[in-house]
Amino acid sequence: MAEEMIPNIPQEKFALVNENRPLHDKELATKPIGYFHDAFNRFARNKGAIVAAIVIGILVLYAIIAPMVSQYSVSYTDTYYALTLPKWYGFENANFLDGCSKKTLNEASFVYYYGMGLETGHNAVKNQYYTVSTTSTGESSTSQMYTFRLDSYEMNGCIFLSSVSAEDYAKIQQYQDETGREVIYPITQLSLRPTAPAFRSDANYWYTTKLDQGKAVPSNYVINADGTVSYQNIYAPVGFYADNYTSKVRMEGETALYSYARPVQGGAYEIRVNYHEYYVYRHAYVLKDGIGEPYFLFGTTNSGQDLFTCLASGARFSFVFALLVAVVNLAVGAVWGAIAGYYGGRTDLIMERITDILSAVPFMIVITLLKYHFSTGNNHALLLFISFFATGWIGMAGTVRMQFYRFKNQEYVLAARTLGASDKRIMFKHIFPNSLGTIITSCVLIIPSMIFSETSLSYLGIINLGAGGNMTSVGTLLAAGQPYLASYPHTLLTPSLFISLLMLSFNLVGNGLRDAFNPSLRGTED
Repeated sequence: MAEEMIPNIPQEKFALVNENRPLHDKELATKPIGYFHDAFNRFARNKGAIVAAIVIGILVLYAIIAPMVSQYSVSYTDTYYALTLPKWYGFENANFLDGCSKKTLNEASFVYYYGMGLETGHNAVKNQYYTVSTTSTGESSTSQMYTFRLDSYEMNGCIFLSSVSAEDYAKIQQYQDETGREVIYPITQLSLRPTAPAFRSDANYWYTTKLDQGKAVPSNYVINADGTVSYQNIYAPVGFYADNYTSKVRMEGETALYSYARPVQGGAYEIRVNYHEYYVYRHAYVLKDGIGEPYFLFGTTNSGQDLFTCLASGARFSFVFALLVAVVNLAVGAVWGAIAGYYGGRTDLIMERITDILSAVPFMIVITLLKYHFSTGNNHALLLFISFFATGWIGMAGTVRMQFYRFKNQEYVLAARTLGASDKRIMFKHIFPNSLGTIITSCVLIIPSMIFSETSLSYLGIINLGAGGNMTSVGTLLAAGQPYLASYPHTLLTPSLFISLLMLSFNLVGNGLRDAFNPSLRGTED
């Protein structure tokens, strides 16, 4: 019965495997890859880490390039353009990023801003467009409210320059004749200006006003049927003041000649200038500092600094500072941790007790003592570096020590020691390269920690990196913008967005590197 179940296989079906030929291993179908190549492949599979790395790259490029291409510097300030709103090219006719904000004001305030555009052509009321609504102020009284978009770049209107030398006065006139851009506008009669000191020095009251409960309000103006406003000016007639005005550029539509300056003591003049045009004249014709039309992509701070440039400069400092601290901490921590982890025993015990003592000192105590003893001058950046270095290397030393304990008894280390390799060669030729993945991950995670700590200290005012005028930080910008959160949120928006993106991106990249370099995870995603 058993013999019937055995199949009858012909003899010719059988053949020797080697057929009298030598046997060889088959060639591998895939090319071998190294440790770092394999780690990169694993990192590339993490889409979140890749996107975060791209964001970090964009922020780094912004920090490098923006101060180079911007017409402004960190030391630039202009109080007339303080808290100016963001304005982007191509958005002039939009209702956002146009440097304007929506306002609803009473008639006197509206007429004040509307008159700027009517006199100079620089419209504080965007496109001179507005809407009128009636609101009730009592049982039987109503008031007109005007809604319009107020241009933060033109709301300065005209200003008085109270002591201009004859030479400078002539130079402005020469600029006007060369460019055709009117800077100087007719001077107003001193006796007809508002009597209240706060309004008497306001050069935008170029028309008749009266005092109403201590406030200067226009009295001789007419709102026409088509919605336009007509004013009665208080310009000084020609010859009223000996102003020596010879420029051919005069106010458009001028039917009578006016005086353009009022002599003051010392042979100087008081003149009225449109600040926008005076700004262009001063920077392009006098200072020649490369600044042209006022244009602030991110707006300005409360002191008139360009946020676009200051944020980039602060970001550049944060990146350089954090990278420098990370490199120094790596150098010191790697050597300290390598010695403690490799030799172990009494050496490790002594070195660990030293690090325990140093790590027990609070960081805030270190920086407070340093600031107290070395607070003279503008050396806050140096104090910050010393504070971070004093105890910052301890964490890196612990990481390296743990890795050396992990690898020092591996077979390849024992083989190298048997072949006579020195301790130095074993430590930095065999063990350290195998620990590099974990160390790199730790270094990457140190960078956002340093940036966040530096930002926090600057924000709290413990470290003032803007004391010298040529440096700033993200924390300093956040502290300066904090009082204006409700009224001018742009002063906080861009610095907050920058630090948020930076912290989130670095954490995602750090997690991606940790997963890529950890051998225990290798192959789990295949």
